[in-house]
Amino acid sequence: MTTSMTTAAAEPAPSATETRTGAPASSHTRRPATGRRRKRLPHTPLHPRPSIPLTLVTGLVLVYTLLPLAWLVINATKSQRGLLDSFGLWFADDLDLWDNITRTVTYDDGVFVRWLLNTMLYVAAGAGGATVLAVLGGYALAKYDFPGRKAVFAVVIGAVAVPGTALAVPTFLMFSNMGLTNTPWAVIIPSLISPFGLYLMWVFAAEAVPTELLEAARIDGSGELRTFFRIALPLLVPGTVTVLLFSMVATWNNYFLPLIMIKDPDWYPLTLGLNAWNAQAQTAGGEAVFDLIVTGSLLTIVPIVAVFLLLQRYWQSGLAAGSVKE
Repeated sequence: MTTSMTTAAAEPAPSATETRTGAPASSHTRRPATGRRRKRLPHTPLHPRPSIPLTLVTGLVLVYTLLPLAWLVINATKSQRGLLDSFGLWFADDLDLWDNITRTVTYDDGVFVRWLLNTMLYVAAGAGGATVLAVLGGYALAKYDFPGRKAVFAVVIGAVAVPGTALAVPTFLMFSNMGLTNTPWAVIIPSLISPFGLYLMWVFAAEAVPTELLEAARIDGSGELRTFFRIALPLLVPGTVTVLLFSMVATWNNYFLPLIMIKDPDWYPLTLGLNAWNAQAQTAGGEAVFDLIVTGSLLTIVPIVAVFLLLQRYWQSGLAAGSVKE
């Protein structure tokens, strides 16, 4: 009797868990789990599985895009001798970037500055006018119903598919008969027509400007012009900036149209001017200015890069407009 009581007193009392379930409590129920591995989210369209081939292709595209820019920046710091004697993707012993810029803008009585001003004139008049016409035409085609609307749509789509080089000879003959060749109008007027910009603004205006909002403004007594400038135009800003950027780049880099239209070097854009400097080294008695060509090419892309960086948020929102259905 004494032995059994002593044994019972020595045994520990059952825990509350053991009393309820009839089984001893495990260590996991007494101690919280720590360091437990986080559960991975399943791969969905919102959380896709990383793709090694896609990453490699993206890296190759990035290198292909940035390598020419890096070559241009590096070689713009070299003198004429360093440009020919050093490795193309590394700096030479002498850094002559500022001297090259000074010589570029002062060479041949500052003709580079005149070419820059000509290019800015062509961009402001041509690309600016093309953007205005695209906004007006795209808004009208998207929000007004009139006879021949489908025919206009077919013409616009057909014009987008026609390459500009196919229209070069007819355009030259037409401007030659009007006596406008070798003048700025021969570059500005063809640049005003942008079928792609018109189509882009047509699609954008159809999605960005609610028809109900326009009808409410008309019921309140607002005229068509006031409705467009006060209501529709602020909604069209992203698309307008997108069309403006595309038109600016196309006009800034335009080479073929000025080549067949302009013969006077005083009206050259930067593309023709730099090509004239490049051809100068191949003529008899011509001076080779390859360092100025490289530096001038670097100065040529700086305004476009600056404009893209300043208007990037409008451009991105303009490209994404209409991609989500509400």
